[in-house]
Amino acid sequence: MSDILEITESAAHQINAMKKENEEEGALLRIGVQGGGCSGLSYGMGFEHEVAESDIQFEQHGIQMVIDEESAPILKGVKIDYKQSLMGGGFTIDNPNAIANCGCGSSFRTATNEGAPEEC
Repeated sequence: MSDILEITESAAHQINAMKKENEEEGALLRIGVQGGGCSGLSYGMGFEHEVAESDIQFEQHGIQMVIDEESAPILKGVKIDYKQSLMGGGFTIDNPNAIANCGCGSSFRTATNEGAPEEC
């Protein structure tokens, strides 16, 4: 399967720095979506050592990534970047599938998946 989402070079550089800092150099980056947040869905990113048979695995900028098959359609076309500012840095996620985002910016919903909305 072709790449589902895109990570920028800036995001890849930050992910590699975090892997080194956390002694996770051999780990894969797991990206997923779960129910929650005030708009119904929220993103998850973390380091992973186990790959399920149904996971989708691919690589960009030297980062080995894994996505569960349920998250894949929701993440199709997503762009993950890392931006640095005077207030610090952080990952940004641009999801063309999101039709609504919450005010706090941590959750979203799509036309086909409302997730499990919670109080902010």
